[in-house]
Amino acid sequence: MSRTPTVLLVHGAFADAGSWSGVIAELQNHGIPVIAPPNPLRGLASDAAYVAAVAAQIDGPVVLVGHSYGGALITVAGTAENVVGLVYVAAYVLEEGESLGELQGRFPLSPLVSNLKEWTYPVEGAKSAVEVSIKAEAYPEIFAADVPAAVTKVLAAAQRPLAAAAFEESAAAAAWKTKPSWALVAGSDQAINPEVERFGAKRAGATIVELEGASHAVAVSRPKEVADLIREAVEATS
Repeated sequence: MSRTPTVLLVHGAFADAGSWSGVIAELQNHGIPVIAPPNPLRGLASDAAYVAAVAAQIDGPVVLVGHSYGGALITVAGTAENVVGLVYVAAYVLEEGESLGELQGRFPLSPLVSNLKEWTYPVEGAKSAVEVSIKAEAYPEIFAADVPAAVTKVLAAAQRPLAAAAFEESAAAAAWKTKPSWALVAGSDQAINPEVERFGAKRAGATIVELEGASHAVAVSRPKEVADLIREAVEATS
């Protein structure tokens, strides 16, 4: 088994695995193995099961990194035997039995909530389900205020929607209770209230770094700082 953990990057809603490109380059430059699979974005339980399955097929230890909604997924998937650490990036850190809606409901809502657009998608054997994306005109300010305008236009066009039902599903486990965790709080996040990020990270006993002025798309705008925190987790668990 490899002694250096493989970093498994889990993107959140309204983005794709490409949002990790700068972070991936930083980690690879330091010789750290990394993989960034697609997140199905169809539901907390099923998405977490997918992440856990990917992790279980990696030889050696794994550090799970979750951005945004991806944080909820690594909280559940992190119970996989070979997962040795969790890193939350501008993310939800759920308690066992808690939903995204319940955690968000403890604090004032972010501007994201009033700027979502609903779509529908087919479900075999059932009526169509609802998914949400960020309205294109609101995307730059809410998701990526510190990213160049030309880049945010591309990100908005390529964003992947999240099944609305994911907000109501409860976490089946909280891996941070048995695995060490780190968390990056994006100080100017308009998609998740930074207080939500701080509260969850403190509750989990995570090692916390806060980046002032950072938007929700902190992995795009400040990949070095994000990678530095991930490297810290890798070194601590090697």
